[in-house]
Amino acid sequence: MATYVALLRFTAQGVKNIKQSPSRAQAFRKAVAAGGGRVRHLFWTMGSHDGVAIFDMPNSEAATALMLSIALKGNVQTETLRAFEEQDFKEILKRVK
Repeated sequence: MATYVALLRFTAQGVKNIKQSPSRAQAFRKAVAAGGGRVRHLFWTMGSHDGVAIFDMPNSEAATALMLSIALKGNVQTETLRAFEEQDFKEILKRVK
């Protein structure tokens, strides 16, 4: 299972419907589960991003489809990062020549 960190920014539509944000978060959890993944953490944040989602998905294709589906709803813009646990990164470093 691959881990992803999504940085979220509310769109004008997302701000207009801000009170629906908790229900949209629940819908995100269900979408991740339906795609074979799990949500590790959801945070609403202050600063240059309005939220952070940390989640696992079976592969990059599943994560991409998920995030495109989220984008289509129009409430947030996302930047998604692939994250590696320490042991995984050590295995990657073994391939570096």
